Amino acid sequence: MGEFPNEIFPLPKEFFEQPTLELAKALLGCLLVKNTNQGMAAGFIVETEAYIGPGDRAAHSFNNKRTARTEVMFHRSGIAYTYLMHTHCLFNIVSGSEEKPEAVLVRAIEPRYGIELMKIRRGIEDLKNLTNGPGKLTKSLGITMDDYGSSLTLPPLYIAKGYCPESISVGKRIGIDNSGEAKDYPWRFWVTDNRFVSRHQKFEYKINPSSF
Repeated sequence: MGEFPNEIFPLPKEFFEQPTLELAKALLGCLLVKNTNQGMAAGFIVETEAYIGPGDRAAHSFNNKRTARTEVMFHRSGIAYTYLMHTHCLFNIVSGSEEKPEAVLVRAIEPRYGIELMKIRRGIEDLKNLTNGPGKLTKSLGITMDDYGSSLTLPPLYIAKGYCPESISVGKRIGIDNSGEAKDYPWRFWVTDNRFVSRHQKFEYKINPSSF
């Protein structure tokens, strides 16, 4: 958990062009990096949720809903989709390719670099609770609405290669109870037994990353 190494580079745009459900799994273990004038902070992605609009009632783009907020979802894969939920900024990765508005929500990361900066931003010392939620991680990293539409293959906000999890757990998404049958889709993925995953850890089954 020392200084940020110089040899970490953004993943290429081709990485983000895989199907959304595959991308949601492939992102686990990747390093999410944000550089600001306060410094660099980064962590390994350990929990994601896939949103596959326009047929997904839980997706903002359900029924091809195109608004000022969802506009970026209709663009190419590998772009940041940030939006406000109550007072929290949430971070998503646009997927599905142009005119196919899909996205992956990053729900939790494992802190790796810039941890002292994260603690200052959150005003807490508890490492486990720094980034174990979608609003917590954005505040810790300094991700804001200003990042909306930015490319994730270039600094200051990007995703780099990390590690391959030994096991991935699969379950239902969280906080979408009013989305009809979509609330039961098993489109939430997390690194099995990782302590930085958000508090809801009931799973339906596990998969071996080497199988995809």
